[in-house]
Amino acid sequence: MGRVALRGVRAHLVRFLLSVLAVTLGVAFVAGTFSLRTMLSSTFNSIVETTMLGDAYVRGPVAEGAEDTGVGNGSDSAPGRERISLALADEIADVDGVDKVVPDIVGSVILVGADGTAVINSGAPSFGVGYNADDPAGTLSDGRAPSGPGEVALEAVTMESAGLSIGDSTTVIVGGALQPVEVVGEISGTGPLAGATMTFFDEETALAAFAPDGKTATIAVYAEDGIGEAELSDRIASALSGSAEVAEGEVMREETRASIEEALGFIQTFLMVFAAISLFVGAFIIANTFAMSVRQRMRELALLRAVGASPTQVFTSVLVQAAVVGVLGSLGGVAGGVGLVSVLRYFFEQMGMDLTGRIPLEPQTVIVSVLIGTVVSVVAAAIPARRAALVPPVEAMRDDVADVEHSLHLRAIVGLLLLVVGGAAVAWAALAPDDVTWVQDNDGMLLGVGAGAVVVGMLAVAPVIARTTLRVFAAPFVGALKPIGALARGNVTRNPRRTASTAGALMIGMALVGAASVLAASTQASTAAIVADEFEGDLIVQSATMAVPSEAVTALGQVDGVASVDAISFSAVQVAGEGEDPSGTYAIGLPPVALDRSMSVIVVDGDLSSLEQGEAAVQRTEAEDREWAVGDEITVSADGASVTVPIGVIIDSRALGAPVILPQGVYDEVVPVTDSVIDTVMINAADGVDVAALEEDLTAAVKPFVVLSVMDEEAFASSLADQVDQVLTILYALLGLSIVIAVLGIVNTLALSVIERTREIGLLRAVGLGRLQLAGTVTIESVLTAVFGTVAGVLVGVGLASALPSVYADEGLTSLVIPWSGLGWMLVLAVVVGMLAAVWPAIRAARLPVLEAVSYE
Repeated sequence: MGRVALRGVRAHLVRFLLSVLAVTLGVAFVAGTFSLRTMLSSTFNSIVETTMLGDAYVRGPVAEGAEDTGVGNGSDSAPGRERISLALADEIADVDGVDKVVPDIVGSVILVGADGTAVINSGAPSFGVGYNADDPAGTLSDGRAPSGPGEVALEAVTMESAGLSIGDSTTVIVGGALQPVEVVGEISGTGPLAGATMTFFDEETALAAFAPDGKTATIAVYAEDGIGEAELSDRIASALSGSAEVAEGEVMREETRASIEEALGFIQTFLMVFAAISLFVGAFIIANTFAMSVRQRMRELALLRAVGASPTQVFTSVLVQAAVVGVLGSLGGVAGGVGLVSVLRYFFEQMGMDLTGRIPLEPQTVIVSVLIGTVVSVVAAAIPARRAALVPPVEAMRDDVADVEHSLHLRAIVGLLLLVVGGAAVAWAALAPDDVTWVQDNDGMLLGVGAGAVVVGMLAVAPVIARTTLRVFAAPFVGALKPIGALARGNVTRNPRRTASTAGALMIGMALVGAASVLAASTQASTAAIVADEFEGDLIVQSATMAVPSEAVTALGQVDGVASVDAISFSAVQVAGEGEDPSGTYAIGLPPVALDRSMSVIVVDGDLSSLEQGEAAVQRTEAEDREWAVGDEITVSADGASVTVPIGVIIDSRALGAPVILPQGVYDEVVPVTDSVIDTVMINAADGVDVAALEEDLTAAVKPFVVLSVMDEEAFASSLADQVDQVLTILYALLGLSIVIAVLGIVNTLALSVIERTREIGLLRAVGLGRLQLAGTVTIESVLTAVFGTVAGVLVGVGLASALPSVYADEGLTSLVIPWSGLGWMLVLAVVVGMLAAVWPAIRAARLPVLEAVSYE
């Protein structure tokens, strides 16, 4: 039977190649995801191996009661860890067996390139580093070491991307201040940086900029020859007597790698979701292909049964064909995945993100990809294979073998039940009263389960509603294009299972696109509403690097016509209520009057004026989760410093994205300058000052800082909307793959339908139907199928997405907007998709020789 199965593949090569292509596209995403993750992991691990060369590392202890959640980098200690004094370097140097001691003096810097713009590569960080000739992680390959605040050396790739050379003059923004510098040296040997930039300063300048408090995150220690990492670490730990923690070099490197792997795990999960969608859509095509193949081969299968083949053998033969499709498609998908990563790598390089090494293709990637593609193919073909196995041998005696369709009643009942239950779950998640705590705590899960039930239910009832719906959609064609409109309507309604299955693949893709469109439009509207409702300032300043230099804030305040400047700072901190263990979160620091002068927030309890007395404000959601109330005391700590303040007011604000808001004076007590970032600056114009003219003056004042933008309320909301659009573009690109696969499904079904109706087509041609009319009939069938799938998918997607604002209102999604024009264009897209999908099947149908078609069996 294996030979019979393989001969079946050769005999019907076109239909199987289309199925192979569907599997290839789905598996390409899986293989590409694994390969991309491996390449990213290899890149970042290479960074670890080339920059963390120490035999031991001295770092701060975990703050009391806090949780160590990662490894620090640069001047930022790991969350929950305290920074250590640089004075420890001298103590460590005196330990027997220590060869070199290199404190980690690193901070954030903005480098201005040769073209006068900031060197920013796809959001990668820009580091300033204190140059140390003893540090083997980087060597001076050209020029000389920097000396004094007016000189810098650049890492080799950074120098190239900035367009600078030794001897050039440029500007850096370091410690919040503009600083003209000359490039005097080039540093090599740091390994790949994945787009990050590195600017080296002399040690004194770096200490003043990145460690003004005399503290750092880590100190790297290098051993003398013959001293192992464990022995060196033990000696240092004994000398320091518990004043700091000592970790072996390999332990630090492993912790950093683990942190990177955890971060990359999210990327893999995100991409694998779309790979699963693609494979799920591809499964529809495979199942449809084999269902039609079995229907067309009923007599052949009956003959096999008549000559002695058992049901198991027939079942196996069909599954063997599916396995061939799966294996070939998966191997093609692996190759396609490598090609996909090659394209992505090129785009990453164009954005300045250099990735290391060759594109990895590990054995486990090949095995998993082939296994997934093959299993999906075999499972999808199982039901058609079962139908093939149950063909009675007596069917071989008939001239015309009919495939008896079973009743749709059971399917309708199950589908309707799923729709009702799923819809009820979605509605309950969105509309449940606040006092129903179980629903409020699990509304996201309830929404997800309900949405899944609705999608499956819709796929189940699709054949039931297909006949009536398609008759309505076909009415314009029937009236305008006689007789081909009526012929096309009859063909798509004759077998509703097949039509619904073909449209199902497109339905899933369009449901996701429709939901994404509603989510994007609602997010943009919610963001605009937050800006309009909460920002009272006349102008807003933000940075492309997400950090506004402190010197820029001073420059803004010195512009004529400015009445007030309110800067919003934030930092990672540890927060604990009375009797609670500290937990990591974020705190905001701002002038006490800012919440009244530049913003408008909802006061749930307490008084905003309490901030002027040094009390804290907390968000409503945080207060509810921790059962805090006005008057309770909270302890905020960072880097060994802490402050206990009473809660003076509970607010509800979507614009302030941190649970704790501190008056600037209190914030400065606990948060080191090196750990604080100014995120946003709000500016109010003096009475009688023209805001548009002031905006021009402010733009001129911050021009030297190269990364700052001065915006009014409308421009600020638009910039936030642009960020949503960027995410949406990526989302559409990923979802586009499922739509491409769905188009293949329509092509496949139409092509198989043409084969199935060969004799019917010959008779129609014999009685006078022209080639163009025949091609038009096939095209209308394709358009009707595409429109049916699109309409059903959009209705499901929009309906489910409409519940999101209610469920995620606390996260800032407060407005529901349905983009009707965008949904209208989806219908236009459906027509285009249908026409494109029909091209090859229509040509094939039109070219069938009449006499051969009439005599076809």
